[in-house]
Amino acid sequence: MVDSIQIQLRKGALDLCVLALLSRGESYGYEIASTLVAAVGMGEGTIYPLMRRMQNDGLVATRLVESSSGPPRKYYRLTPLGETVFEAHRSDWRSFTAAVDKLLEDLS
Repeated sequence: MVDSIQIQLRKGALDLCVLALLSRGESYGYEIASTLVAAVGMGEGTIYPLMRRMQNDGLVATRLVESSSGPPRKYYRLTPLGETVFEAHRSDWRSFTAAVDKLLEDLS
């Protein structure tokens, strides 16, 4: 049961985590995936479909940059809509976690 809760929490927060990373500046897919693997244990395979969906939803824009060490890299950056959605999600997240923290404190 513990594993499934952790998995669901990660999945639920993944969009917000990607938006947060991109709010700091543009980044390419592998860099986003590596950061999320290290920070929250999300698998690399889950990032690329999410990035495609975010692009289709107009939250991120992309550009290709030639790389001297392989194929071109696709860089992602937030669009104005993505910035607005990030701010809304961040506010919702803070309210939600504060409420959960309050409930957990009351149990002690």
